[in-house]
Amino acid sequence: MIAEAQGGRFPRLIQAAIDAFSLPDLRAKILFTLAILALYRFTAHIPLPGIDSDQLDLLFDSNQLLGFLDLFSGGALRRMSIVALGVFPYITASIVIQLLTPVVPQLQDLSREGETGRAKLNRYTHWLTVPIALAQGYGQLVLLEQSNVLGPIGFTGDALLPTVAALLSVVAGTMFLVWLGELITEKGIGNGISLIIFAGIVAGFPSMLSHGFLDRDNVLGIGFFAIIGVLIIALIVMFNEAHRRIPVQYGRSIFRGGRMYRQSGATYLPLRINSAGMIPLIFAFSIVILPGTAATYFATNTGFIGDIARFFADLLIPTEPLYWVMVFVLVVVFTFFYTLVVFNQQQLAENLQRNGGFVLGIRPGKPTQDYLNRVIVRITLGGALFLGFIAIIPYIASLITDVQAISLSSTSLLIMVGVGLDTLRQLEAQLMMRNYEGFLR
Repeated sequence: MIAEAQGGRFPRLIQAAIDAFSLPDLRAKILFTLAILALYRFTAHIPLPGIDSDQLDLLFDSNQLLGFLDLFSGGALRRMSIVALGVFPYITASIVIQLLTPVVPQLQDLSREGETGRAKLNRYTHWLTVPIALAQGYGQLVLLEQSNVLGPIGFTGDALLPTVAALLSVVAGTMFLVWLGELITEKGIGNGISLIIFAGIVAGFPSMLSHGFLDRDNVLGIGFFAIIGVLIIALIVMFNEAHRRIPVQYGRSIFRGGRMYRQSGATYLPLRINSAGMIPLIFAFSIVILPGTAATYFATNTGFIGDIARFFADLLIPTEPLYWVMVFVLVVVFTFFYTLVVFNQQQLAENLQRNGGFVLGIRPGKPTQDYLNRVIVRITLGGALFLGFIAIIPYIASLITDVQAISLSSTSLLIMVGVGLDTLRQLEAQLMMRNYEGFLR
């Protein structure tokens, strides 16, 4: 019956979905993934104890930075749930470990030990996640205290027990999400951590659309904004899939039956234009948001410090040009930095030489490494400018269309498209193993 359906009775995408659910093991993986994501959305509605919901709504209405951060939590931050921090402390810890790996010899040795070394690096990442989550959680609690959303915060007197309980709740929520993500990676479909972020963004889309579109009367601007959104998605797909092919020739000698044979073959080495993915965007927004968030802690003070804090708090908000200029510059810088760090860790030239491969016209060893470095720098320039453009396009679109829908972030679109394509590739690989046509061609 499935074979008959493959003959063209349904559109290709629908047919691929039917084929995926027709296989018991693949259907179990898909349903398991959906169940874990549903559990995540359930925990996003469990608030911390002692939260004044009315004051919390006023805080988010008056603080645009918090509203921007809430975009990636699917409303968990606005509800101040036990998973308000999301998986971003884990992502921060992962980035720190990746950046330290080429610098710290012990970590560099672990990265070369295969599966055992990667398991140890993953364990270090989990350990580093806890203090990062504690620091971020305490900062959020202090902000809530200053905004009369939460009672006194501190580690003395009557405030000790509520503070410790709230901190343990948010840290436990983060580690719970990390565990759910690893369960998806192990037993489900796709990258679990990425799907957790994906689910949070998708869950927040209805409110984003209502604030950005439905509350406006500018029909022409809304239509133009929607066209820009479609073009952004097309650009994201194109740049995510674009890569430079480096021709590689393999040739090695083997002994068989007492005689030496020469084996050869040609292939190519794909170097992605956007190999850094969404990491530079997360880095850049984290750095830009930090001064404004820190300024809000001191904005209530009187005197010179309070005036300076209020100046930076008003200057570094998502509606000011300086905010987006800083985002663009930092995205470009972080794209180059992260790409070069990760590329050097891969040691492609050494691996090629070890396996008998060489780039046509280039001597093996250091000349090959220098050539690949020149290529990756040139193509990364296009990827960096693209990511910078993607980061600031909502602000530009809002100026052109007069639709203040900055919350409809192209960063979230980049994450959604990237995660969606990666998940479809994994589903396609599972289908192709069973001689079915996949989602992608």
